[in-house]
Amino acid sequence: MAIAPDTLIAVRANGTDRVRVANVNAEKYPARDFSTADIFAIDSTVHEWSNYFKCGYRGLFEHMGRTEGAGFDALLDGTVPAGGGLSSSAAFVCATQLAVQRVNGIDLSQTELASIAAGAERYVGVNSGGMDQTASIMGQQGSALFIEFHPELRATPVKLPESTPALAFIISNTLVVSDKHVTAPVCYNLRVVETRIGALILAKHLGIADRPACKDVDPLTFKIVMDEYFTGSENASSVDSVQTWIDRLSAMLTAADQAFGAHPTGYTRKEMAAALDMSPADLGAKVHEDLFPVRADRFQLLQRAQHAFSEALRVVRFRQICESGDARTDYFSALGDLMNQSQDSCRDLFECSCAEIDELCAIARNAGSFGSRLTGAGWGGCTVHLVPQDKVKQVKQALADKYYAKRFPDLSAAQLDNALFATAPGRGACPDRRSS
Repeated sequence: MAIAPDTLIAVRANGTDRVRVANVNAEKYPARDFSTADIFAIDSTVHEWSNYFKCGYRGLFEHMGRTEGAGFDALLDGTVPAGGGLSSSAAFVCATQLAVQRVNGIDLSQTELASIAAGAERYVGVNSGGMDQTASIMGQQGSALFIEFHPELRATPVKLPESTPALAFIISNTLVVSDKHVTAPVCYNLRVVETRIGALILAKHLGIADRPACKDVDPLTFKIVMDEYFTGSENASSVDSVQTWIDRLSAMLTAADQAFGAHPTGYTRKEMAAALDMSPADLGAKVHEDLFPVRADRFQLLQRAQHAFSEALRVVRFRQICESGDARTDYFSALGDLMNQSQDSCRDLFECSCAEIDELCAIARNAGSFGSRLTGAGWGGCTVHLVPQDKVKQVKQALADKYYAKRFPDLSAAQLDNALFATAPGRGACPDRRSS
Protein backbone atom coordinates (compact mmCIF):
# COMPACT_ATOMS: atom_id res chain seq x y z
CA MET A 1 0.00 0.00 0.00
CA ALA A 2 1.06 3.60 -0.51
CA ILE A 3 1.67 5.51 2.73
CA ALA A 4 1.77 9.15 3.85
CA PRO A 5 5.51 9.98 3.42
CA ASP A 6 6.24 11.01 -0.14
CA THR A 7 8.78 12.23 -2.67
CA LEU A 8 8.08 15.45 -4.58
CA ILE A 9 9.79 16.78 -7.70
CA ALA A 10 9.13 20.27 -9.06
CA VAL A 11 10.04 20.46 -12.73
CA ARG A 12 10.13 23.09 -15.49
CA ALA A 13 11.44 23.09 -19.05
CA ASN A 14 14.51 25.30 -19.46
CA GLY A 15 14.81 25.43 -23.26
CA THR A 16 18.34 24.01 -23.28
CA ASP A 17 19.94 20.59 -23.66
CA ARG A 18 20.79 20.47 -19.94
CA VAL A 19 19.07 18.58 -17.15
CA ARG A 20 19.76 20.27 -13.81
CA VAL A 21 18.81 18.33 -10.70
CA ALA A 22 18.84 19.82 -7.19
CA ASN A 23 17.72 18.67 -3.77
CA VAL A 24 16.23 20.73 -0.95
CA ASN A 25 18.80 19.01 1.28
CA ALA A 26 21.66 20.41 -0.80
CA GLU A 27 24.33 19.78 1.84
CA LYS A 28 23.74 16.02 1.75
CA TYR A 29 22.66 15.78 -1.88
CA PRO A 30 24.57 18.33 -4.00
CA ALA A 31 23.10 19.62 -7.26
CA ARG A 32 24.03 17.92 -10.53
CA ASP A 33 24.04 19.09 -14.13
CA PHE A 34 23.85 16.72 -17.12
CA SER A 35 23.36 17.00 -20.83
CA THR A 36 20.33 15.22 -22.24
CA ALA A 37 22.80 12.80 -23.86
CA ASP A 38 25.18 11.97 -21.00
CA ILE A 39 22.38 11.54 -18.46
CA PHE A 40 22.05 8.00 -19.82
CA ALA A 41 25.50 7.08 -18.44
CA ILE A 42 25.17 5.47 -14.99
CA ASP A 43 28.19 4.14 -13.07
CA SER A 44 26.69 1.45 -10.84
CA THR A 45 29.95 1.20 -8.85
CA VAL A 46 29.47 4.74 -7.51
CA HIS A 47 26.91 5.33 -4.75
CA GLU A 48 25.55 8.65 -6.01
CA TRP A 49 22.09 10.02 -5.19
CA SER A 50 21.45 11.40 -8.67
CA ASN A 51 21.92 7.94 -10.18
CA TYR A 52 18.35 7.13 -9.11
CA PHE A 53 17.10 10.17 -11.02
CA LYS A 54 19.06 8.97 -14.03
CA CYS A 55 17.49 5.51 -13.62
CA GLY A 56 14.00 6.95 -13.92
CA TYR A 57 15.00 9.11 -16.89
CA ARG A 58 16.83 6.35 -18.74
CA GLY A 59 14.15 3.72 -18.10
CA LEU A 60 11.43 5.96 -19.51
CA PHE A 61 13.34 6.96 -22.64
CA GLU A 62 14.59 3.45 -23.41
CA HIS A 63 10.98 2.25 -23.19
CA MET A 64 10.02 4.96 -25.68
CA GLY A 65 12.93 4.11 -27.98
CA ARG A 66 14.32 7.62 -27.63
CA THR A 67 17.82 8.79 -26.80
CA GLU A 68 17.25 12.47 -26.00
CA GLY A 69 14.57 14.67 -24.50
CA ALA A 70 13.91 18.25 -23.48
CA GLY A 71 16.18 20.02 -21.04
CA PHE A 72 14.67 20.94 -17.68
CA ASP A 73 15.32 21.98 -14.11
CA ALA A 74 14.19 19.71 -11.25
CA LEU A 75 14.05 20.24 -7.50
CA LEU A 76 13.55 17.24 -5.22
CA ASP A 77 12.17 17.06 -1.69
CA GLY A 78 10.71 14.20 0.30
CA THR A 79 9.92 12.59 3.62
CA VAL A 80 10.58 8.92 2.79
CA PRO A 81 13.65 7.93 4.86
CA ALA A 82 16.55 6.65 2.76
CA GLY A 83 17.45 3.04 3.54
CA GLY A 84 14.43 2.73 5.83
CA GLY A 85 12.64 -0.06 4.02
CA LEU A 86 9.86 2.28 2.87
CA SER A 87 10.93 2.21 -0.76
CA SER A 88 12.65 5.58 -0.92
CA SER A 89 14.51 4.58 -4.08
CA ALA A 90 11.28 3.36 -5.72
CA ALA A 91 9.51 6.59 -4.77
CA PHE A 92 12.40 8.60 -6.22
CA VAL A 93 12.44 6.67 -9.51
CA CYS A 94 8.64 6.80 -9.87
CA ALA A 95 8.50 10.53 -9.14
CA THR A 96 11.29 11.09 -11.66
CA GLN A 97 9.34 9.25 -14.35
CA LEU A 98 6.26 11.38 -13.74
CA ALA A 99 8.35 14.56 -13.90
CA VAL A 100 10.24 13.52 -17.04
CA GLN A 101 7.15 12.45 -18.93
CA ARG A 102 5.40 15.66 -17.91
CA VAL A 103 8.10 17.96 -19.29
CA ASN A 104 8.53 15.86 -22.45
CA GLY A 105 4.83 15.55 -23.30
CA ILE A 106 4.76 11.78 -22.76
CA ASP A 107 1.59 10.14 -21.43
CA LEU A 108 1.98 6.52 -20.34
CA SER A 109 -0.47 4.42 -18.34
CA GLN A 110 0.07 3.55 -14.68
CA THR A 111 0.78 -0.05 -15.65
CA GLU A 112 3.45 1.02 -18.14
CA LEU A 113 5.08 3.38 -15.64
CA ALA A 114 5.12 0.72 -12.91
CA SER A 115 6.66 -1.84 -15.28
CA ILE A 116 9.37 0.61 -16.39
CA ALA A 117 10.16 1.65 -12.81
CA ALA A 118 10.42 -1.98 -11.72
CA GLY A 119 13.37 -2.52 -14.04
CA ALA A 120 15.01 0.89 -13.74
CA GLU A 121 16.92 0.30 -10.48
CA ARG A 122 18.88 -2.44 -12.18
CA TYR A 123 20.95 0.31 -13.78
CA VAL A 124 22.51 0.92 -10.35
CA GLY A 125 23.16 -2.78 -9.73
CA VAL A 126 20.10 -3.59 -7.62
CA ASN A 127 18.19 -6.64 -8.85
CA SER A 128 14.87 -5.08 -7.89
CA GLY A 129 11.44 -6.64 -8.14
CA GLY A 130 8.42 -4.49 -8.85
CA MET A 131 6.18 -4.52 -5.80
CA ASP A 132 7.40 -1.22 -4.34
CA GLN A 133 7.15 0.61 -7.64
CA THR A 134 3.66 -0.76 -8.34
CA ALA A 135 2.41 0.33 -4.91
CA SER A 136 4.03 3.76 -5.35
CA ILE A 137 2.22 4.36 -8.65
CA MET A 138 -1.00 2.34 -8.40
CA GLY A 139 -1.89 2.62 -4.70
CA GLN A 140 -5.52 3.44 -3.88
CA GLN A 141 -7.00 5.23 -0.88
CA GLY A 142 -8.19 2.81 1.80
CA SER A 143 -6.98 -0.30 0.00
CA ALA A 144 -4.05 -2.66 -0.09
CA LEU A 145 -2.92 -3.97 -3.48
CA PHE A 146 -2.82 -7.62 -4.53
CA ILE A 147 -0.04 -7.52 -7.12
CA GLU A 148 0.68 -10.12 -9.80
CA PHE A 149 3.57 -9.95 -12.27
CA HIS A 150 2.90 -13.02 -14.40
CA PRO A 151 1.65 -13.38 -17.07
CA GLU A 152 1.40 -9.57 -16.90
CA LEU A 153 1.43 -6.84 -14.29
CA ARG A 154 -1.93 -6.57 -12.54
CA ALA A 155 -2.79 -4.75 -9.32
CA THR A 156 -6.12 -5.60 -7.66
CA PRO A 157 -7.30 -3.21 -4.93
CA VAL A 158 -8.23 -5.02 -1.72
CA LYS A 159 -10.32 -2.77 0.49
CA LEU A 160 -9.44 -3.09 4.15
CA PRO A 161 -12.41 -4.22 6.24
CA GLU A 162 -14.37 -1.83 8.40
CA SER A 163 -14.28 -2.51 12.12
CA THR A 164 -14.85 -0.84 15.47
CA PRO A 165 -12.35 0.39 16.45
CA ALA A 166 -10.91 1.02 12.99
CA LEU A 167 -7.79 -0.70 11.70
CA ALA A 168 -4.70 1.50 11.89
CA PHE A 169 -1.05 1.00 10.97
CA ILE A 170 2.03 2.31 12.75
CA ILE A 171 5.38 2.60 11.00
CA SER A 172 8.48 2.47 13.19
CA ASN A 173 11.96 2.87 11.79
CA THR A 174 14.80 0.89 13.36
CA LEU A 175 17.12 3.70 12.22
CA VAL A 176 19.42 0.94 11.02
CA VAL A 177 20.08 1.93 7.42
CA SER A 178 19.78 -0.91 4.95
CA ASP A 179 21.36 0.32 1.75
CA LYS A 180 20.54 -2.16 -1.02
CA HIS A 181 23.28 -0.77 -3.26
CA VAL A 182 26.00 -1.37 -0.65
CA THR A 183 24.86 -4.67 0.89
CA ALA A 184 23.33 -6.24 -2.24
CA PRO A 185 25.96 -8.98 -2.82
CA VAL A 186 25.32 -10.60 0.56
CA CYS A 187 21.72 -9.55 1.15
CA TYR A 188 19.27 -8.33 -1.45
CA ASN A 189 20.85 -9.63 -4.66
CA LEU A 190 21.82 -12.88 -2.97
CA ARG A 191 18.19 -13.61 -2.12
CA VAL A 192 17.20 -12.87 -5.71
CA VAL A 193 19.84 -15.29 -7.02
CA GLU A 194 18.84 -17.98 -4.52
CA THR A 195 15.17 -17.79 -5.51
CA ARG A 196 15.95 -17.77 -9.23
CA ILE A 197 18.25 -20.76 -9.02
CA GLY A 198 15.61 -22.38 -6.83
CA ALA A 199 13.04 -21.81 -9.57
CA LEU A 200 15.32 -23.45 -12.15
CA ILE A 201 15.85 -26.53 -10.00
CA LEU A 202 12.19 -26.76 -9.01
CA ALA A 203 11.12 -26.64 -12.66
CA LYS A 204 13.47 -29.52 -13.42
CA HIS A 205 12.20 -31.48 -10.41
CA LEU A 206 8.61 -31.05 -11.65
CA GLY A 207 9.53 -32.12 -15.18
CA ILE A 208 8.63 -28.82 -16.84
CA ALA A 209 12.06 -27.22 -17.34
CA ASP A 210 12.03 -27.85 -21.10
CA ARG A 211 8.62 -26.31 -21.69
CA PRO A 212 8.91 -22.99 -23.56
CA ALA A 213 7.22 -21.11 -20.70
CA CYS A 214 10.12 -22.09 -18.44
CA LYS A 215 12.95 -22.56 -20.91
CA ASP A 216 12.55 -19.34 -22.86
CA VAL A 217 11.87 -16.90 -20.03
CA ASP A 218 14.47 -14.79 -18.23
CA PRO A 219 14.26 -14.67 -15.32
CA LEU A 220 12.39 -17.80 -14.33
CA THR A 221 10.53 -17.26 -11.06
CA PHE A 222 8.68 -19.46 -8.59
CA LYS A 223 5.39 -17.90 -9.77
CA ILE A 224 6.08 -18.83 -13.40
CA VAL A 225 6.97 -22.38 -12.35
CA MET A 226 3.71 -22.67 -10.42
CA ASP A 227 1.61 -21.30 -13.28
CA GLU A 228 3.20 -23.60 -15.82
CA TYR A 229 2.91 -26.65 -13.58
CA PHE A 230 -0.84 -26.13 -13.28
CA THR A 231 -1.38 -25.22 -16.96
CA GLY A 232 -4.33 -27.20 -18.26
CA SER A 233 -5.80 -27.86 -14.84
CA GLU A 234 -9.24 -26.68 -13.83
CA ASN A 235 -9.97 -23.15 -15.05
CA ALA A 236 -9.61 -20.79 -12.10
CA SER A 237 -12.37 -18.57 -13.47
CA SER A 238 -14.91 -21.33 -12.82
CA VAL A 239 -14.09 -21.61 -9.14
CA ASP A 240 -13.07 -19.35 -6.26
CA SER A 241 -9.86 -17.78 -7.63
CA VAL A 242 -8.56 -17.06 -4.13
CA GLN A 243 -9.09 -20.69 -3.14
CA THR A 244 -7.29 -21.74 -6.34
CA TRP A 245 -4.29 -19.68 -5.22
CA ILE A 246 -4.39 -21.36 -1.81
CA ASP A 247 -4.58 -24.88 -3.26
CA ARG A 248 -1.75 -24.29 -5.72
CA LEU A 249 0.58 -22.58 -3.27
CA SER A 250 0.03 -25.37 -0.74
CA ALA A 251 0.97 -27.91 -3.42
CA MET A 252 4.11 -25.93 -4.29
CA LEU A 253 5.22 -25.91 -0.67
CA THR A 254 5.11 -29.69 -0.73
CA ALA A 255 6.96 -29.78 -4.05
CA ALA A 256 9.66 -27.45 -2.69
CA ASP A 257 10.23 -29.70 0.32
CA GLN A 258 10.65 -32.66 -2.04
CA ALA A 259 12.94 -30.79 -4.44
CA PHE A 260 15.30 -29.24 -1.88
CA GLY A 261 14.82 -31.37 1.23
CA ALA A 262 18.01 -33.35 0.65
CA HIS A 263 20.02 -30.15 1.19
CA PRO A 264 18.71 -28.71 4.48
CA THR A 265 21.97 -26.85 5.13
CA GLY A 266 22.20 -25.40 1.65
CA TYR A 267 23.88 -26.00 -1.70
CA THR A 268 27.36 -25.21 -2.90
CA ARG A 269 27.74 -23.67 -6.34
CA LYS A 270 28.92 -27.01 -7.68
CA GLU A 271 25.89 -28.80 -6.25
CA MET A 272 23.46 -26.30 -7.77
CA ALA A 273 25.19 -26.50 -11.14
CA ALA A 274 25.19 -30.30 -11.04
CA ALA A 275 21.45 -30.32 -10.26
CA LEU A 276 20.93 -28.35 -13.49
CA ASP A 277 23.48 -30.27 -15.60
CA MET A 278 25.61 -27.20 -16.23
CA SER A 279 28.92 -25.77 -15.11
CA PRO A 280 29.14 -23.27 -12.21
CA ALA A 281 30.26 -20.62 -14.71
CA ASP A 282 27.26 -21.26 -16.96
CA LEU A 283 24.95 -21.09 -13.95
CA GLY A 284 26.44 -17.75 -12.92
CA ALA A 285 25.82 -16.43 -16.42
CA LYS A 286 22.28 -17.81 -16.39
CA VAL A 287 21.35 -15.71 -13.34
CA HIS A 288 23.37 -12.68 -14.50
CA GLU A 289 25.97 -12.60 -11.75
CA ASP A 290 28.08 -10.44 -14.03
CA LEU A 291 25.53 -7.67 -13.50
CA PHE A 292 24.44 -8.54 -9.96
CA PRO A 293 27.37 -10.23 -8.17
CA VAL A 294 26.77 -12.19 -4.98
CA ARG A 295 28.98 -13.65 -2.25
CA ALA A 296 28.08 -16.90 -0.46
CA ASP A 297 29.59 -20.29 0.35
CA ARG A 298 26.22 -22.02 0.60
CA PHE A 299 22.88 -21.13 -0.97
CA GLN A 300 19.79 -21.82 1.14
CA LEU A 301 17.32 -22.84 -1.57
CA LEU A 302 14.98 -24.87 0.67
CA GLN A 303 14.45 -22.06 3.14
CA ARG A 304 14.04 -19.40 0.44
CA ALA A 305 11.45 -21.50 -1.41
CA GLN A 306 9.56 -22.23 1.80
CA HIS A 307 9.43 -18.51 2.56
CA ALA A 308 8.45 -17.46 -0.97
CA PHE A 309 5.50 -19.86 -1.23
CA SER A 310 4.32 -19.52 2.36
CA GLU A 311 4.54 -15.72 2.17
CA ALA A 312 2.46 -15.70 -1.01
CA LEU A 313 -0.02 -17.97 0.76
CA ARG A 314 -0.28 -15.51 3.66
CA VAL A 315 -0.90 -12.65 1.22
CA VAL A 316 -3.72 -14.60 -0.44
CA ARG A 317 -5.27 -15.47 2.91
CA PHE A 318 -5.01 -11.80 3.97
CA ARG A 319 -6.97 -10.90 0.83
CA GLN A 320 -9.49 -13.68 1.51
CA ILE A 321 -10.15 -12.35 5.03
CA CYS A 322 -10.51 -8.76 3.82
CA GLU A 323 -12.99 -9.77 1.12
CA SER A 324 -14.98 -12.20 3.25
CA GLY A 325 -17.45 -9.58 4.52
CA ASP A 326 -18.13 -11.77 7.54
CA ALA A 327 -19.14 -9.51 10.43
CA ARG A 328 -18.23 -12.26 12.90
CA THR A 329 -14.55 -12.14 11.90
CA ASP A 330 -12.09 -10.78 14.43
CA TYR A 331 -10.11 -8.89 11.81
CA PHE A 332 -7.39 -7.78 14.19
CA SER A 333 -6.54 -11.33 15.28
CA ALA A 334 -6.98 -12.90 11.84
CA LEU A 335 -4.89 -10.35 9.94
CA GLY A 336 -2.45 -9.79 12.78
CA ASP A 337 -1.64 -13.50 13.03
CA LEU A 338 -0.67 -13.54 9.35
CA MET A 339 1.61 -10.54 9.85
CA ASN A 340 3.30 -12.21 12.82
CA GLN A 341 3.78 -15.42 10.86
CA SER A 342 5.31 -13.35 8.07
CA GLN A 343 7.83 -11.82 10.44
CA ASP A 344 8.77 -15.25 11.77
CA SER A 345 9.35 -16.45 8.22
CA CYS A 346 11.38 -13.35 7.28
CA ARG A 347 13.55 -13.93 10.32
CA ASP A 348 13.96 -17.71 10.18
CA LEU A 349 13.59 -18.72 6.52
CA PHE A 350 14.49 -15.67 4.43
CA GLU A 351 16.91 -14.37 7.07
CA CYS A 352 16.28 -10.71 6.28
CA SER A 353 15.40 -9.49 9.77
CA CYS A 354 17.78 -8.10 12.38
CA ALA A 355 17.90 -7.67 16.17
CA GLU A 356 16.45 -4.15 16.02
CA ILE A 357 13.48 -5.26 13.90
CA ASP A 358 12.80 -8.15 16.27
CA GLU A 359 12.93 -5.78 19.24
CA LEU A 360 10.50 -3.26 17.74
CA CYS A 361 8.05 -6.05 16.89
CA ALA A 362 8.20 -7.48 20.41
CA ILE A 363 7.66 -4.08 22.05
CA ALA A 364 4.71 -3.26 19.80
CA ARG A 365 3.01 -6.62 20.34
CA ASN A 366 3.36 -6.33 24.09
CA ALA A 367 1.82 -2.84 23.95
CA GLY A 368 -1.23 -3.80 21.88
CA SER A 369 -0.22 -4.49 18.28
CA PHE A 370 -2.02 -7.51 16.83
CA GLY A 371 0.49 -7.96 14.02
CA SER A 372 4.07 -6.71 13.62
CA ARG A 373 6.59 -7.37 10.89
CA LEU A 374 9.37 -5.80 8.87
CA THR A 375 8.50 -3.92 5.72
CA GLY A 376 10.69 -3.50 2.69
CA ALA A 377 13.77 -5.54 1.92
CA GLY A 378 14.74 -6.02 5.56
CA TRP A 379 18.14 -6.11 7.28
CA GLY A 380 17.16 -2.88 9.00
CA GLY A 381 14.77 -0.19 7.88
CA CYS A 382 11.16 -0.07 9.04
CA THR A 383 8.54 -2.20 10.71
CA VAL A 384 4.75 -2.04 10.35
CA HIS A 385 2.22 -2.76 13.10
CA LEU A 386 -1.52 -3.47 12.89
CA VAL A 387 -3.15 -1.62 15.78
CA PRO A 388 -6.72 -0.71 16.82
CA GLN A 389 -7.22 3.02 16.25
CA ASP A 390 -7.84 3.58 19.96
CA LYS A 391 -4.47 1.96 20.84
CA VAL A 392 -2.29 3.97 18.45
CA LYS A 393 -1.12 6.44 21.08
CA GLN A 394 -0.39 3.64 23.56
CA VAL A 395 1.71 1.60 21.14
CA LYS A 396 3.61 4.64 19.86
CA GLN A 397 4.44 5.67 23.42
CA ALA A 398 5.76 2.20 24.24
CA LEU A 399 7.98 2.23 21.17
CA ALA A 400 9.22 5.73 21.98
CA ASP A 401 10.03 4.84 25.59
CA LYS A 402 11.42 1.34 25.20
CA TYR A 403 13.26 1.57 21.89
CA TYR A 404 14.05 5.11 20.79
CA ALA A 405 14.72 6.61 24.22
CA LYS A 406 17.04 3.72 25.02
CA ARG A 407 18.90 3.38 21.71
CA PHE A 408 18.74 6.97 20.44
CA PRO A 409 18.49 9.27 23.48
CA ASP A 410 19.57 12.34 21.50
CA LEU A 411 16.79 12.04 18.92
CA SER A 412 14.90 15.32 18.51
CA ALA A 413 11.10 15.49 18.56
CA ALA A 414 11.05 16.10 14.80
CA GLN A 415 13.36 13.16 14.16
CA LEU A 416 11.16 10.93 16.31
CA ASP A 417 8.07 12.02 14.40
CA ASN A 418 9.79 10.99 11.15
CA ALA A 419 10.79 7.63 12.60
CA LEU A 420 7.50 6.74 14.31
CA PHE A 421 4.10 7.60 12.87
CA ALA A 422 0.63 6.27 12.16
CA THR A 423 -0.57 5.96 8.57
CA ALA A 424 -3.30 4.51 6.38
CA PRO A 425 -3.39 3.22 2.79
CA GLY A 426 -3.16 6.23 0.49
CA ARG A 427 -3.20 7.16 -3.16
CA GLY A 428 -0.22 6.41 -5.35
CA ALA A 429 1.87 8.83 -7.41
CA CYS A 430 0.19 11.55 -9.44
CA PRO A 431 1.20 14.76 -11.22
CA ASP A 432 0.23 18.18 -9.87
CA ARG A 433 -0.20 20.40 -12.91
CA ARG A 434 -0.11 23.75 -11.10
CA SER A 435 2.47 26.23 -12.30
CA SER A 436 3.92 29.30 -10.64
